[in-house]
Amino acid sequence: MVSGRSEAALRAQAGGLASYVGERAELSAGDVGFSLATTRSAFEYRAVVWGSGRAALVEGLGAVAEGRDVAGVVRGVVAGGDGRAVLVFPGQGSQWVGMAAGLLDSSPVFARRIDECAAALAPHVDWSLVEVLSDPAALERVDVVQPVLFAVMVSLAELWRSYGVEPSAVIGHSQGEIAAACVAGALSLEDAARVVALRSRALRALSGRGGMVSVSLPVERVRARLAAWGERLSVAAVNGPSAVVVSGDVDALDELLAVCEAEEVRARRVPVDYASHCAHVEAIEGELLRELAGIDPRSSSVPFYSTVTGVVLDTAGLDAGYWYRNLRQTVRFEETVRALLADGFQVFIEASAHPVLTVGVEQTAEQHGSEVTAVGSLRRDEGGLDRFLTSVAEAYAGGPLSTGRGCSPGRPRAGSSCPRTPSSASGTGWTSKPCRSRTRSPKPMRPIPRAARTTHRRPTRHRSYGHVSPR
Repeated sequence: MVSGRSEAALRAQAGGLASYVGERAELSAGDVGFSLATTRSAFEYRAVVWGSGRAALVEGLGAVAEGRDVAGVVRGVVAGGDGRAVLVFPGQGSQWVGMAAGLLDSSPVFARRIDECAAALAPHVDWSLVEVLSDPAALERVDVVQPVLFAVMVSLAELWRSYGVEPSAVIGHSQGEIAAACVAGALSLEDAARVVALRSRALRALSGRGGMVSVSLPVERVRARLAAWGERLSVAAVNGPSAVVVSGDVDALDELLAVCEAEEVRARRVPVDYASHCAHVEAIEGELLRELAGIDPRSSSVPFYSTVTGVVLDTAGLDAGYWYRNLRQTVRFEETVRALLADGFQVFIEASAHPVLTVGVEQTAEQHGSEVTAVGSLRRDEGGLDRFLTSVAEAYAGGPLSTGRGCSPGRPRAGSSCPRTPSSASGTGWTSKPCRSRTRSPKPMRPIPRAARTTHRRPTRHRSYGHVSPR
């Protein structure tokens, strides 16, 4: 992790460090990295270099110094905001067979939290959490995939915390609010596990009765079209300025799809056989209120931005009635992201097996006139520590990590002598006194000129991700 007050200073820092480390074979790459992360100031121009060995790291530093584009390097320029991080938890849709399995073998922090989630879920399920991560048939069941996603999201949040990212706020989408409540401290792990397991089990009663369709139109235009079907169709979720999910009766959805095709409006069916966030859910209201009556929500220290209400909510109110409304009412994700933007948040980290909400966040921010950094955690078919560390690098380059204090969780480092930070006045040479780690929060990333970017692309605009299912 290197930084400077200008592009020239950043390149000088990287070049000096490459020469210094290259000439001293006795220096441990881990100790050098630890020293850079914990004893150096974090300036506006940033670069993170990672690789499988010392040679790759030195080569990456050289590339930064020369302004070359290579894999294994992330660079960014910090601009605007105060760097407070929002953890984002999606609903169903981020799952894939084998998701996060690589972290079980490579991250003790993640594996330990998964074990804790498994123990919390055990009284409510008849399957093994670790085993179903790689079971394609099991992950097709709503009463399996939703608790599994909950466990993965909660464990990823714990891993982010181990790398120094403490959420300043949380936001969840549909069932993702259960993970958000747990991470914020509003629900104990045991109560959260109970909510997600029993909520998803109740959904089985709706199977075969309905479905969902995503429509690429502003919500006002979608609602105008739905008027013809009355209560047979409802707006299930508003994920962005032109990203809406509709739920309801199967035949009515077929008719809606035909209308959209005739009008050349992009629309597609979501692969589920039930309809949440519409009148269908009223059939299981009594069951949900009864099964969840014993949970004990409490006020959390981390602000909980509710996508049921669109505003910050006192989490002492997350009782059984709230979790029914969470499943019955429209997911007001776009509106709630706007509330976060209005409150000055500009760094969004999606704690999921695959990013599905980053595009909605970016589109909402663009319409709002705000610059944001939106990063994921893992990606489909990339569920190991390498992918997660790439996301940490992107987050640091974007701003939320000021010192990288969690860069080597659980691994004591001795530290090492390193070159001084380049002089801020000239961008060349080294200061005569040691640099101190800043405590003030950095700011979200402003896109750097294309010519200065590396070949590594930040996962903030994945148009192919399409939608997140409000389930």
